Amino acid sequence: MDGAAALPLDELLARLGPAGVVPGAAVPPAQWSDWSGEAGERPLVQLRPASTEEVAWALRWCHARRLPVVPQGGRTGLAGGAALRAGAVALSLERMAVIDWIDPVVRLLQVQAGATLQQVHDAAEAAGLAFGVDLGARGSCQVGGAVSTNAGGHGVLQHGMMREQVLGLEVVLADGEVLPMLRPMPKNNTGVDLKHLFIGAEGTLGIVTRALLRLHPRAEARATALLALHDYAQAPALLAALQARLPGAVAAFELMWRDFLEAALDWRGGPPPFAALPPLCALVDVQGPRADVQAALQQALEAAFAEGLADDAVLAHTEAQARALWRLREATAEFPARLHDPVNFDVALPMRRIGDFAEACLQALDADVPGHRSLRFGHVGDGNLHLSTDGASVLGRRERVEQVVYAQVAAFEGSVSAEHGIGLHKKAWLALSRSPAELAAMRRLKQALDPLGLMNPGKLLDAADPGSLQG
Repeated sequence: MDGAAALPLDELLARLGPAGVVPGAAVPPAQWSDWSGEAGERPLVQLRPASTEEVAWALRWCHARRLPVVPQGGRTGLAGGAALRAGAVALSLERMAVIDWIDPVVRLLQVQAGATLQQVHDAAEAAGLAFGVDLGARGSCQVGGAVSTNAGGHGVLQHGMMREQVLGLEVVLADGEVLPMLRPMPKNNTGVDLKHLFIGAEGTLGIVTRALLRLHPRAEARATALLALHDYAQAPALLAALQARLPGAVAAFELMWRDFLEAALDWRGGPPPFAALPPLCALVDVQGPRADVQAALQQALEAAFAEGLADDAVLAHTEAQARALWRLREATAEFPARLHDPVNFDVALPMRRIGDFAEACLQALDADVPGHRSLRFGHVGDGNLHLSTDGASVLGRRERVEQVVYAQVAAFEGSVSAEHGIGLHKKAWLALSRSPAELAAMRRLKQALDPLGLMNPGKLLDAADPGSLQG
């Protein structure tokens, strides 16, 4: 079928209504891609179904015409997973944004996939509970996208990734068949747990339309501290000690190298937290139901000092002081204005090896890309390190920067993506973190569930693999 003019828009309008169909020419360029900066292309049409039944009908319609479908949520992804291609149908779930129900007694919430994380957090808070995944884009990021990329963000230390929050899913397959996997039972050993196939699959196997999510007791108290470390070896030992003394209460353990701290202070101003900036700082958040959580953190820190696990600390005594400490870590918000087209890395490594990896990356970049500026920071408590290398595009060596860093990821047996997915940006490097047998199994799954290769083609798996658009 060639072009939007060949599409039977009357048929689409009759089934989905005027609010459910946007001709390709009317889809603004801002909706052609996501926050990754990956260039998108104008779609044939944008479909905006308002129910699971309409999603199923839309996919049957596309399947019969062999039209590729690119599912789009809040388009906040950083890997190009929502970037559109010419000749594709964009399928937006923003009209499916209803929270179906919440049960505060058993701590469960069922929600349509187009609802934002902010909606889920607000509903949980109104019920005196909390949701376990949080991130800066919570106001735009949709539940379906968070499930499909297995989002991480804040809260992973206490509650795990998005996968750990999902008790059930409703998914529509490429041919329009609906998988109703919304049984609210933690124990359900009736064969393969199919929902896990779609968590992290980036819309390449089907479209998530509903999620059954776990909720958690809400923390009533919070304490924050910034600790100075003289080397990385202190970090995992410090985290282990804090978790042992404050079981289940350590909500964040963010590590910032001196290069990141210097940039944060330069950009955001304010006095340095210590007389001399240490090689690393750990930002710790402790949350719990007890009003004495701050006293408990102070006691844990005193024990850590006695064991040589930290060199100095600033303990926030007010909410304003806690926000001031977090302003350092949140200096990443300045990246778009302060850095010049950086190459951003989101990698995961065995925790004990993160320090050696961070130093090896810097040495390799110094040797290969002189003149670069690299900032190192990350969640670290969950094995996630972020590295942003500036100046690569100016130097014309963006691809070389990726080669250098991802070669180190492979050498240290890490993952090229910790929480942002593969999309288009990282599929060339996927084989560094997955074995040929694993990739072959992923392709067989794709072939089994989407034999025509219509679902988000070209993402995650290389376009030459089975699962790409055929015929």
